Amino acid sequence: MLVKAYGEHALDKSQCFEWFKKFKNDDFDVRNEERGKPPKKFEDSELQALLDEDDTQTQQLANQLNVTREAVSICLKCWERSRRWENGFHMN
Repeated sequence: MLVKAYGEHALDKSQCFEWFKKFKNDDFDVRNEERGKPPKKFEDSELQALLDEDDTQTQQLANQLNVTREAVSICLKCWERSRRWENGFHMN
């Protein structure tokens, strides 16, 4: 019925359940929660400076930036993909 009445602006089923749960718990705040990208844990320039010194020590970089080794690895992979894309090499 909601889709019929509101078209594309209607809430989907999961949103309806969320609102129902909030209202049932006497939470009538209808403002949307903030969403978006999580805040960066370090600046790219910090990582780039450390990489310029030694790009083979991801654990050391992670320790210096106070993040996980995986976070550094993911960032490095993204940079590599970007470099390949800029150079016309479009394979993963």
